[in-house]
Amino acid sequence: MDAITAGGSRPVSGKTPAAGPKFAKSGTTWRVISPDVVLRNTVTDADGDTSNLTFQVYTTNADGTPKAQVDLDGDDPYGVLVSPYVASGSLAKVPVPYGLLKPGVLYKFRTSAFDGSLYETTWSPWADFRIEPYVKFPAPQASSTIDPNVQEIREFDRTDPGPALPTFDAKGAVKREATQKRACGKQDAEGRKLCVELSPPTAESKARVKKHDEELRKAAEAKARKVGNSSAAAGGGGAVELVDWCYDKPAGKDYMSRTEACLKSIGGALLIFIDVDDVTIGTAKFDVEQRIKTYPNKGASGSDFAEFDQQIRIVPVSADPALGGVTMKWNIGSTCSSCVTSNVKWSDAQNNNAGPDAYWTMDDFDPPYGDRWGRVATTWSGTGKETIDLGWSVTATVDASATATATANFGSSGIDAQRELAPRCDDILKSSAPGCVLPHAVQIWTLDTNLYPAAGAYYWYMQQVMPDHAGSKRWDSLMYYLGPDTPLKNSAGGTWTSDNSRSRVCDSTWSVHPSDASVGSVDCDEFAMASTHESGGYPTGVNVVTSGSKCAQLFTDKMGDGSSNFGILADTRTATNGPSGTERCGRAGIPSAQNQKAFSGFPAPSWRMLDGDGFFLTLPGYEHCTSATTTCTWSKVG
Repeated sequence: MDAITAGGSRPVSGKTPAAGPKFAKSGTTWRVISPDVVLRNTVTDADGDTSNLTFQVYTTNADGTPKAQVDLDGDDPYGVLVSPYVASGSLAKVPVPYGLLKPGVLYKFRTSAFDGSLYETTWSPWADFRIEPYVKFPAPQASSTIDPNVQEIREFDRTDPGPALPTFDAKGAVKREATQKRACGKQDAEGRKLCVELSPPTAESKARVKKHDEELRKAAEAKARKVGNSSAAAGGGGAVELVDWCYDKPAGKDYMSRTEACLKSIGGALLIFIDVDDVTIGTAKFDVEQRIKTYPNKGASGSDFAEFDQQIRIVPVSADPALGGVTMKWNIGSTCSSCVTSNVKWSDAQNNNAGPDAYWTMDDFDPPYGDRWGRVATTWSGTGKETIDLGWSVTATVDASATATATANFGSSGIDAQRELAPRCDDILKSSAPGCVLPHAVQIWTLDTNLYPAAGAYYWYMQQVMPDHAGSKRWDSLMYYLGPDTPLKNSAGGTWTSDNSRSRVCDSTWSVHPSDASVGSVDCDEFAMASTHESGGYPTGVNVVTSGSKCAQLFTDKMGDGSSNFGILADTRTATNGPSGTERCGRAGIPSAQNQKAFSGFPAPSWRMLDGDGFFLTLPGYEHCTSATTTCTWSKVG
């Protein structure tokens, strides 16, 4: 139609009305991140007059056509909202009061212009929009099969395996070649000497160890059947194995958890007896493994002190009769200032006493029970905390010589920057008594998203958008625990606690955003958690803010699409376009029960978490989602 009349030009709505925040489309539909919807469109008047826009919203049929008009203003008989006047060519916009539009529902809207005297005689094109949460989830489940404390046993590389073995990088490539091919002792009275060579596991030795372990398992099972004790076959070697899960791990790798280490990458030890002319008299070959077990409290060890145990396994492979017999002495060193280490106790593969040292005659090299397992216990009676560096070596002698010896250096706890095999003992966690752990092993804490889906949804979203992705395994970004031994002080001179961090993030600038009554009471929930160094309230952390108003603002609301689901949406009262993705922290209105219980089960005492200990936070039910630009939908676990 012709918009020019004798009275002047009629104003005209723009052709691309938009809905927000953030005013971004998903396909042909505007994706709105908050139920505090803002509708806008341009308006133009050829005469340059200021104009406003009338906004009309409809629900839709299944085919996307308009269904029923939504009453946007109960005081207006037409159920519309009218914008303020704006200059020609400008954006006119209206905020829709909270509660009139529901998350998850597809709406259509259009506009019509008015310049104070003339109305636009047609409507703008329709525009579709939907309020879409960042994450969608149901009410808490009645029960759950998720184990929040389950740990994975992970592979790792030793940073100091001794001079006779190479070191490897994270991809398995050689990082440092062995610096010592062979270690030899002094000559005996006849000019002979004993040497030892350590070599990394080979395909042959791995296969040999596997076959030997299978034979040992069968022998243990046969013995168990004979005595009618099925538990005696557990681990193949029965009670002799210090780390029960280590037995089934393949040779050639090292593995660890927070309390145990299984070293199966030491490989082979070749003992070489040489005459005065450097001619080999005889050799003996052994496969070698090691174990470490820490006890997180004194009750677990059975002693009255904090304790960790060490074990070495030496498996005879072959020997020349010229040696007569072979003895191995295990040398153990530590840097501990408050420790007592027991004598080495040697056992065979069936946990029978094998004497003060590991000794083999030539007959011991054939049956599977020729293994020798050495074990020592170290108790710690110190105060505070102490990290204890360890060192290992084995000194060999042969019956064919009275004085010839050779010592193999098996390395230490690791280089200073890593110290992956250095136990840490403390008496700081009074509630769980003194104990020891291997703090290098990163813990994984699993939030029970079946019971606390809103908290899990919120944490997942923040992990994706925070610059440091705090606690996310996907981004390999640890969170670090705020322990009771932190040196930080609060303004009163006391130890800095999670309450101090929380009061900065959930400060007086936070207030409850309206939500559906089914959400119930809500609390301010901060991320990263106040009990971590990544909290926005932690004063020396990378994410510290002056106020929680600097954090991403979010809240929980009910979906309006006919389902029983809820969602995490943007609280746009402070940041009108919602989170930018650059915020260093988050705070969200989360149902009170979930906020109070979700992280309360974090097992800091039982894991002996002290200040600065790292951990990952995993969120089953959400980990399948890979992008925060679309709605992540919870998936039940178990």
